[in-house]
Order: sequence, then structure tokens, then C-alpha cells
Amino acid sequence: MNNRIIKKAGAVFMSALIAVSMTCCNSGNNDEAASETVSETAAEYTKYVSAVTHDEMRDISSFDLIKEMKVGWSLGNTLDAYDGRIEGNDTETCWGNPAATYELFTAVKDAGFNVVRIPVTWTGHMDADGNIDEAWMDRVQEVVDYAYGQDLFVILNIHHEDWHDPYENRFEKASEKLKKVWTQIGERFKDYDEKLIFEGLNEPRKRNTPLEWNGGDAEGHDVVNKLDAVFVETIRSLGGNNSKRHLMIPDYAASVTEGAMNDFVFPEGDDKLILSLHAYTPYDFALDLDLTKNEFSEDKGGNDIKWVMDSIKTKFIDNNIPVILGEFGAVSKGNMAERAEWVKFYISEAKKIGVPCLWFDNGSFTGDGENLGLIDRTTYMWRFNDLKDAIIEAANGDETSE
Repeated sequence: MNNRIIKKAGAVFMSALIAVSMTCCNSGNNDEAASETVSETAAEYTKYVSAVTHDEMRDISSFDLIKEMKVGWSLGNTLDAYDGRIEGNDTETCWGNPAATYELFTAVKDAGFNVVRIPVTWTGHMDADGNIDEAWMDRVQEVVDYAYGQDLFVILNIHHEDWHDPYENRFEKASEKLKKVWTQIGERFKDYDEKLIFEGLNEPRKRNTPLEWNGGDAEGHDVVNKLDAVFVETIRSLGGNNSKRHLMIPDYAASVTEGAMNDFVFPEGDDKLILSLHAYTPYDFALDLDLTKNEFSEDKGGNDIKWVMDSIKTKFIDNNIPVILGEFGAVSKGNMAERAEWVKFYISEAKKIGVPCLWFDNGSFTGDGENLGLIDRTTYMWRFNDLKDAIIEAANGDETSE
């Protein structure tokens, strides 16, 4: 048991218990998102703290690690929310979701997920020199512990950052900032075991250009490869369990486009690295907001999914490069049955090649945006129970979910 960590978590918990309401700065993302924090009971908190142990890191390869992962869920639009008008930890609720709770992760675990991804935006919580605000780091650690203390795999990243856009003339400054940020994160979590995975970058790309989502260019590919290497070298230079920590690194934009995958360079001599890819496939069904594009079958869209999985297998798995699909999902278009059919096919195809998938839940259910919400974060009830069951059943394969 790490007493330093428990004391920090306890201090954050007590302050959260006193202040039970947090005001949202933008409720448009989910009209049912509550503005109140659901605080943990003393009993639940005691159970969570007692479970946050830091065992010796198992010396296993990333290929062996991901064999233990069934399927994952992401805490989207929460710790990664940001707004220049909002300061401090209040950003957690500024995109319309309530603050994360221990009970939320309990519901996720009880449903059958055993991996959670916690996207975090650090910009807005750092000073001009890149020093991360202590209160924000404490809150991030508390949320990590909600999941880690329940024996879930946890993926922690940096998200929605624009300072590492992959241009050669920005590389030097971006690499120094990357080192500074990850040194602080790595030091804070150095005693956590293999259940905590660091993801160095999220979708690094040339934002707001024609190259943003089409696979990028040679410059972008090269700079992303170099930033990945900086991230790995930084974590490996730190103390504690970081010399053996499993790390996720993306190609350009975490893209499954052919150009981005072909130019990805996987660092050699380290068996605890994982390629991070995102695939909302086929796009028309999964992410296009046109409500008429709401049908899926193996004949209508299935070949796109098979192409992605075949490409991942031949380019990476067959070359001893483990992969996690860190983001996938299909927006709601009033097509529950079609989404359930799609997710069964998608996960089954990924399972064939040994690639775990993580649904990106942004907590959004209504409006004209990307409604990828699965669980109500106030009641902890699954809004699309048939879809959730389809995810778990496909991930379990021939097993039956409880």
C-alpha cells in the first residue's frame, strides 16, 4: 500500500464531499447530464482505497498483456473537457457530463468491461513552464484509482492537445513539452503496476488542414514517429515501474489509412509497446451524422471492417507489433438493432486477430452531435442495454456474460 497516494486521494475526496455541486459551463452536449457530483459514500470510498495497492510489476510482453483484455470503455468528454473561460477542476463538467465517480467505474466493470481509457487534457492545467497544477494531478489520480482500485486495466493519455501538431518546425518545442508533461505524470504514477498503461499522444495530426484526416504526409508521419520515440525514452528514463510499463504509441492521427500505417515506425528492442489505432468503420455508418446512413450488414459495410482488420494483421500483428483499437463506436441514429449487429461483427473480427477494442463513450445521447453515449453517468443505467450486451457477448466469444 502506498500511503502517499492514499493521503492524496483522501484529501481530494474530502474536498469533493464538502462541495457536492459543480456547475456545467456547457450543457448542450447531453441534456440529461446532471450538474451535481454524485459523491462516494464513506463505505464505498473505504473499499476503493483499500483496493488501491501497488504490486510488483509483472515482466510480461504487451502481446501477453492484451490477451487479458476483453473489451474497453472510455470516459470521454470529462477529464479531457476544456474551456478557456473555466479554471481549475471545474473543467471536468464543462462539456455537460457530471464529475466521474467510483460508482460509475463499478457499473462499467459489472457490465463486463475490463479496460477503461481515461482521456485527459492537461492544457489549461499547466503554467507557462509546463508545470501541472497539483490539484488537477490529484484529481486525475483519484479518477485513475476509481478504476485501478477495482482491478481494471487503465489507459491514461494526453488528449485534445494542439501543441504537438506534427510539423518539423514545431518538433523541438513539442518534444521538450512532451518530456516535461510525461515526466510529471510518470513520476506521479511510477509505483502502479502493469494494469496502468500510458498512451503518449492522441491522434497527432495537422489540425484544420486538408491533411488532418486523410492519412497525412511524409512530414507529419516523420514527426509523429519522432514524438513517439521521445515519449518512450522519457518514460523509460524514470524510476519505479516505468522501465517495464506498457506504453501505447499512435501512427499519424492514430489512423487506419494506408499511408499512415505504412510510414509508422515501431521502436525496436522493447516488448512493452503497443500501437494505438482508432477506427470508426465504416465511416458512413459509424460517424457520419446523416441519419439516413443507418443500415449495416456484413454485405453493407462488413468488407470495410474486414479490410481494416486484415491490414492491421498483415502490417502489424504478423510483424510482432501488438495493437489496441483505442477508439471505436457508432453514433445513435435511432438504429439500435443495426448498431448491435455492427458491434458484434466489428468486435468479432478484431477478436480474430487478437486486438482489444475500446468504445468511446462521450456521454452524449441527444442533439445533432456525435451521440456515442452508452451509460447514464447520473443513474449508472445503460441507455442502450441491447447494444451493451452485444458488445460484451462479442468480446466474450463463446463465453456467456454474467
